Amino acid sequence: MISKEERETLKGAQDIINQLSVILRNAQIHDPRNIAVTNAIEKFLLLINQVTDSDRALALELIGEYFYCNDVRVRYSLEHLLNFDYLVREFKKREIGRVVFSHGLKPQDMQMLLRAFLAGGFSSTPFETIQEMMSPVERIHVQILKKIKEGGGEDTRKVIKKVYYNAVSFAKGVMTKIKAGEKVNIKKAKRIVESMVDHLLEEENLLLGMTAIKDYDEYTYHHSVNVSILSVALGQRLGMNKKMLTDLGLVALFHDIGKIDIPTEILNKKTSFTEDEWRLVKRHPVWGVKALLRLRGLDYTAIRSAIVAFEHHLHYDLSGYPMVRRHQELDLFSRIVTVVDQYDAMTSARVYSRIPLSPDKALSIMLERSGKQLDPLLFKFFTNMVGIYPIGALVMLDTKELGLVYESDTVFHDRPRVMIIVDQNGQRLLKGPVVALTEKDEKGNYRRSVVKTLDPNKYKINLAEYLL
Repeated sequence: MISKEERETLKGAQDIINQLSVILRNAQIHDPRNIAVTNAIEKFLLLINQVTDSDRALALELIGEYFYCNDVRVRYSLEHLLNFDYLVREFKKREIGRVVFSHGLKPQDMQMLLRAFLAGGFSSTPFETIQEMMSPVERIHVQILKKIKEGGGEDTRKVIKKVYYNAVSFAKGVMTKIKAGEKVNIKKAKRIVESMVDHLLEEENLLLGMTAIKDYDEYTYHHSVNVSILSVALGQRLGMNKKMLTDLGLVALFHDIGKIDIPTEILNKKTSFTEDEWRLVKRHPVWGVKALLRLRGLDYTAIRSAIVAFEHHLHYDLSGYPMVRRHQELDLFSRIVTVVDQYDAMTSARVYSRIPLSPDKALSIMLERSGKQLDPLLFKFFTNMVGIYPIGALVMLDTKELGLVYESDTVFHDRPRVMIIVDQNGQRLLKGPVVALTEKDEKGNYRRSVVKTLDPNKYKINLAEYLL
């Protein structure tokens, strides 16, 4: 039970985090001395000095995907979502885990923080740069992200890889068992998804990167897991709590379960479907409902899974399949899965479509479908999440380098962080540098910009080598 004092602090913390995000956004667009920045700083100082005094500081800490104020998690409304999300990503980029603001904060303290923050964004050792620049400032103290301090980068990647492939293996096992008429316990599925949710909250970019590794031979199982991961990531953007995220991940994992009843020779057909075959394929949502309602341990989640399995091809405007005479508004989970399902399907190689679309081309097609097949608001959140150039996209830069999109930027959607994998001389780099496309030279010009996206298959580039 939190005290009255803690409740008041948390209420103020929401506004403080939101305002800090506004300051940093403005500082990345304008000079830190610009009136838009200085006005934002004044408002921030009013807020921060209300919740601190001579005996009490305000400690803002990032743990996973959430901010904690004086060790209590700060919840936020939908209107603050984008600013909170932006600040989480910017803290992670700079390896900042904790910022402590003492009473009596002055504008010059915040100006120094801004300069250090901006410099950290262009440094190969961001936290060290920020820490050094902030050392003269007495009223603001920065601390490094715990996971980085503990130095488990490679181990973390191994864990994420294991979590992902455990989920793929489970998805394959579930479909095999159901096809053989065996019972499947939904509790194990819940444990798998809970693990994915935990790791997504801690290491979102790593787990999202795994969805970019498309396996043609195991498409059905990878697709199910990818849709689950991307759905949970989108749900997190919408402010869902951990229980809702787990439920969403579960229903997304089972959305295509009805395909087990489609004959293998049709599902793996290398040419286009005939009318009769397509009619058969379009029955998989109904078959999915039947399969899910036969699961052992039938509960609310299983029922909701059945709803999503039925609705995920109905489309936002109900123009899809199965055909229905009357239908209420689609379930929120169905609308989320519909967006994610289309994106992953279009960017994956399948039997009848060996060359996948590039992520930006897929998003362009989806934009045309927004408001018709896709919920327009959810699509906006999705594009904000993956960026114009999603993680795993291969891009050519104006410096004649080839890069792999490593992390998206929530403010500059066309300027992600990119891992250089081919240098200006055409030399392949297995462990190239990760650069921010927001970086500018001394004249204020961008050092690198994307010219176009490329097909990694054409250049015989295996994404797994870099993303794993």
